[in-house]
Amino acid sequence: MMITEGRSPTLVTVPAEVRQVLDRSLVCEYTSLTRAGRPVTWPVTPYAGRDGTLDVTTGLSYPDKAERARRDPRVALLYSDPTGSGLERPPMVLVQGRATVRDADLQGNTDRYVRESMAKTPGAFDGLPWFLIKRFAWYFARIYIEVTPERVTWWPEGDLAREPRTWTRLGEAAFPRSDLPPSGPRLPSRSVPPADWRPHADRALRLGVPVVSTVADGLPLPVRARSAVRTERGFDLLLPAGVTVVPGPVCLTFHRYSETGGQEHVMLVGRGSGAGDRLEVEVERALNDWSLAGSNRDRARSFLRQRKELKKRVRLEAARRDQAVPKIRRYAAS
Repeated sequence: MMITEGRSPTLVTVPAEVRQVLDRSLVCEYTSLTRAGRPVTWPVTPYAGRDGTLDVTTGLSYPDKAERARRDPRVALLYSDPTGSGLERPPMVLVQGRATVRDADLQGNTDRYVRESMAKTPGAFDGLPWFLIKRFAWYFARIYIEVTPERVTWWPEGDLAREPRTWTRLGEAAFPRSDLPPSGPRLPSRSVPPADWRPHADRALRLGVPVVSTVADGLPLPVRARSAVRTERGFDLLLPAGVTVVPGPVCLTFHRYSETGGQEHVMLVGRGSGAGDRLEVEVERALNDWSLAGSNRDRARSFLRQRKELKKRVRLEAARRDQAVPKIRRYAAS
């Protein structure tokens, strides 16, 4: 897919309605690139950065999102789900930029994440006593990924039939370097990917139309499809206005998010072909997912079922960075 530039002039700053989306969204879709240049898109919670960046996190026990960005800093953030933002008919916003990975201070990251996550999604922790939350270092221990925007594209009022508008950063941007990578070999994957993608595709459309991620003009390009139809080999998709098909690797991310932190998702990867705004995707496989559905207690039980393995991984990942496992501190200073 490629984005065709609209008639809007380059903007010095993004308009207020776009800024609101960036400030108030509870979820965005984060895309990074594999060694082979394939896009992988996961829903995450975005946070405001300290120096004008847009920040997301990944758990220390599952650092692949960060390691892909450290290796290749070309990333994208798509704000296509207004759940919990309080915004009516907000624009769909795509941010393409460069990532900086921060994991040199795991305790500082963890303190920040406890503050920010509890402030942004307080309902996610309702009913959970603090003595239990303090045991979730394998969840709260975080790596931050700071994204410096290069280009922002938005579809006014979220109308994907309208041509998008674009802001491009003027001049050369300074992209801070990521912290040094951890030492030693990376840990093996937590689980084996599903053998058959079809059962996952069967439930995917129940989560709504997918985010479709490709690579165009050298940058990852995730957009929300206007429609999706299941086929024998995969899916037929209608892309937003201003986006045209570029054949190549595709990631389809179906997800549903709740204001209290529940999430369900299905990720399918394959190859796309077609012309104009019609994309045909032949699915090759499903990716592992960690959906968290049900009540707060149901999600806590899901956490606890995996705590032994994840606690081990946190210890090993902290040791690879020559740091101690962070402590969970409720009132850590900002």
